[in-house]
Amino acid sequence: MVMIAKWCLIAIANQDIKDSKSPLYFDGETVSGQVHIKLKKQGSKLDHRGIRIEFIGQIELSYERSTPYEFTSLVRDLATPGDLTANKTFDFEFVNVEKPFESYFGANVLLRYFLKVTIVKSLSDIVKEQEILVHTLAHYPELNNSIRMEVGIEDCLHIEFEYNKSKYHLKDVIVGKIYFILVRIKIKHMEIQIIKRETTGTGPNTYNENETIAKYEIMDGAPVRGESIPIRLFLSGYELSPTLREINKKFSVRYFLNLVLIDEEDRRYFKQQEITLFRKAEKRGTTHSHAMNSAITRHADRETNPSASKAS
Repeated sequence: MVMIAKWCLIAIANQDIKDSKSPLYFDGETVSGQVHIKLKKQGSKLDHRGIRIEFIGQIELSYERSTPYEFTSLVRDLATPGDLTANKTFDFEFVNVEKPFESYFGANVLLRYFLKVTIVKSLSDIVKEQEILVHTLAHYPELNNSIRMEVGIEDCLHIEFEYNKSKYHLKDVIVGKIYFILVRIKIKHMEIQIIKRETTGTGPNTYNENETIAKYEIMDGAPVRGESIPIRLFLSGYELSPTLREINKKFSVRYFLNLVLIDEEDRRYFKQQEITLFRKAEKRGTTHSHAMNSAITRHADRETNPSASKAS
């Protein structure tokens, strides 16, 4: 990645990661690499008041974009004040960096990590940023609580539906079944939706942004009493993030299964149930296994102790 400034070119190369606009890291992994500074003209000189690199994690809310909140900030000095008379390469390393939250790019909030190189000048600094992606990992038992719900209108409609579990990894399959116990209204259409709810702000300033991520048609036509319909919804085909709860008291991202029924008079009936989505660890090479296991443990601790993720 290269930035062109008036006096020089700056490139940040991340160690062991190539051909990626945004290199991927996990919580606890070391972030290291090199900063290449190339003078634009042979024989020229670049005076500076110091060169540094920062590792930054920040949250940007749409209504206060000008004042992002930094939850992680580390600095390494690369050079003391002086001048550059030739191209220069600097090594950098941020050891075992805590990256507590998943990178997230939503409708009204951004949670981003980046490296920032600054060449301090007397008038205007030269700044280069390199985005990095962070994934958080979690693990839940294969057999977690199933979901059972009912939709009913007295003496007219009674439907039961169940899903095999309440927590799903991002490549998982939602398996369930719909049971029609009593049907005295004419249903013409039924579908299940995945709703993403992004919540920002607190108290009276809370704002919810709902987005329908997926629609899955269960049936088209009238069911009969005693009928049952299977459900299989593959999550891998959709752009999903893990569930994010109370991230630094700034925002949350939650997911819901929404059952929608439409009768012949176009009346709509809803039933909604929250599910938890998480990112499951995948094989990524032996050099990352220890950091990944540590990341899973830390994330599990935050799930069992939510206050850990609320600390400012």
